[in-house]
Parts: sequence; structure tokens; C-alpha cells
Amino acid sequence: MTNPGGTASTAPETSSGIAARVHARLSELGATVAVAESLTGGLLCAALTDPPGASTTVRGGLVVYASELKSALAGVSEALLDERGAVDPEVALALARGARTRLGATYGVGVTGVAGPDPQDGKPVGTLFAAVAGPRGEVVREDRLAGSRAEIRAAAVRVCLELLSAEYDRPG
Repeated sequence: MTNPGGTASTAPETSSGIAARVHARLSELGATVAVAESLTGGLLCAALTDPPGASTTVRGGLVVYASELKSALAGVSEALLDERGAVDPEVALALARGARTRLGATYGVGVTGVAGPDPQDGKPVGTLFAAVAGPRGEVVREDRLAGSRAEIRAAAVRVCLELLSAEYDRPG
């Protein structure tokens, strides 16, 4: 990518750009995705459904902000939630698994964390756990994001899209 001056741009790819690339690659693979999101409150599914033709690759999304919905809708174990709290890497993975199985997708993405303004479950603002479950295995990523509540949530969407992109292109 170049700017009008002809020098290489170092601007990070936008969520819309990543989502379009994800959609194109999922289409090539004949694959689908579903999400279970807490921290992002629907923003991840919105980004995934933004590219034209996304209905061929996006199965759906679960917005499970309340802990009891993480269990009831996404299948996260109540014992896990009681023991570890909602902001935990195992919860992110359980959300990804639940999205994949309950919505019948090739890949499931789960995301949980703390956007602020206050810490939650002993985790500081900016904590992010994102996970992908798919045919090649499972991966969980932990990040510490900075910024306002809106900036943290937007960055979390980008992290999830990047994680999904890396997972479907992983050798194996």
C-alpha cells in the first residue's frame, strides 16, 4: 500500500480490511465462522458481516455479555465461570468451542476481557483473551490493550480477526 507521496504506508490494516480478507479466504476454503463475544458486544460479528457476500461465510454470533448467558447460550461450564470468572483464557476457548458447535461453523471465535472503566474479576482494564477453535486445532491469545473503552473494544475486534486469519492459514 502506498500513499500519494509514493512511500510505503505503515498504517495498520483496518478491521474492515481484515474482515474483507477473512471473508475472501473463508470463501476460498469453503469454510464458515461463528462468534461468541462478550467484551466486544457484537462488534466482531458486525465487522465480519460488513463485506459483501458475508452471508456465505458467517454463520452467526452470540453476544453473551452476562455470565449466565455464556453458559446457557455458548455452553461455557458454570463451574468454570464460578472458578475462574468470565475474564479468563479457558472461558475464551469455551466460547470459541461453543460458537463453533452450537452455530455449526468451521471456525469458532470467542472473546472476553475488560474494556473498562473498572477492573473485573481481578483483571485490569485492557485485558483481552481471544480464542479460535477450528479443524486444525485451537489457539488462545492474551493481550493487554490500551486506550479508551471504545479503543479497547475496536482493538479487540482486530485481534480476533488477525487470530482467525492466522489460524485458517496455519500449516497442518
